[in-house]
Amino acid sequence: MDSLKLPKRTFTLGEEPFPIKSIAYHTDDSKLFSAVRDALHDDVYEELKESRLEVFLKFKEMDFGWASRLVHYMLCFQLNIKKKYELWSLVGADSVRFSLIEFEQLTGLNCEYIEQLENPRCEVTNEMASFWERIGVSVDAGPSSEQIIRALKRCQEWSQDDRMRLGYLSIFSGFIEGRKYSSATRASLARLVMDLEKFENYPWGESGF
Repeated sequence: MDSLKLPKRTFTLGEEPFPIKSIAYHTDDSKLFSAVRDALHDDVYEELKESRLEVFLKFKEMDFGWASRLVHYMLCFQLNIKKKYELWSLVGADSVRFSLIEFEQLTGLNCEYIEQLENPRCEVTNEMASFWERIGVSVDAGPSSEQIIRALKRCQEWSQDDRMRLGYLSIFSGFIEGRKYSSATRASLARLVMDLEKFENYPWGESGF
């Protein structure tokens, strides 16, 4: 029987991108993770680990460095297909599919489709402006990992909700956005943290995939 003809590869063999400046590189921020663990009281940290975003903390605690290498392999050997929520990669002479369905089952993140996923509307309230000022960030920007670490060093007397917000913003900046240490995150998404339940249940799975 003739072998199945597969689509072309996205990257030519031997010309795959090097991962040194990829999201996997910037999400390996030990300073941010250590600051979160040291600054948040046990009750808040355990609440973070019981939320839908627990997968990021668990992967970090388990030192899942191999996961980024596996993802890099899949991206380098991916096939050029048109389906938005499927990733097909070559493994030897065979093809393997990894879709949003498997991603949701693996991570437990919400992968529901919504309109304006990357730019949700969020009203700037007085409470939000006050919290942004407290963490030392302009209300027009999202906090960087650097700014979050500074805020974590002085948050011991903050309310439980505000410390929880710092924990969520740490996950957002360090794992979901994966920006450089000093780079601002997207304000439209960071502002969602003012509603803790909404932030926890936002479709970060679809956004991350």
